[in-house]
Amino acid sequence: MCGIIGYKGQRNASEVVLNGLKALEYRGYDSWGIASLSSELDVVKDIGKIGKWMIEDIDLSKSSLAIGHTRWATHGGVTTENAHPHYSLDKRFAIVQNGIVENYQDLKKELVQKGYNFKSETDTEVIAYIIQEELKDKELIEGFRSAFSRLKGRNAVVLIDSVSGKIIGARNGSPLILGVGDGEYILASDASPI
Repeated sequence: MCGIIGYKGQRNASEVVLNGLKALEYRGYDSWGIASLSSELDVVKDIGKIGKWMIEDIDLSKSSLAIGHTRWATHGGVTTENAHPHYSLDKRFAIVQNGIVENYQDLKKELVQKGYNFKSETDTEVIAYIIQEELKDKELIEGFRSAFSRLKGRNAVVLIDSVSGKIIGARNGSPLILGVGDGEYILASDASPI
């Protein structure tokens, strides 16, 4: 079982997400990662435990928008490449996922035929490229919905977008909780980081 968290608000999003991941550690994991968005998308991933990592130890820009993930390997080995977040080829957006995409191999074959090359063995990278493909002729929300509707299985996905500055989440069977505060939003696998 993995954990996901996304944050948009006035606080340092990377710090909120790092602390949120620490709150989700009880769910078990073998790797972790954070993506933050300021002037560009920054991604940090590592194998092993978050432990005593402090925000000062992580090379991420201070921003108001970030996502994070603790991964328990299901598709692909325990590698930095397989750790989430994954992102679009143009680094427009980054995503994290909790769950399993049962039809990811069929979707991956379709994407390979369209010229996509994969860096990881995960079903989540497939989701990123399916979204990227949908955004060729759709706006963000419509493209995200269309891509999400193609996924079979139980999962939750959270995305941050550099063009719109939005955070988007969707779930099908896997938990995803929304916390709303004064000018801030948190999406998470459970209530512990909220």
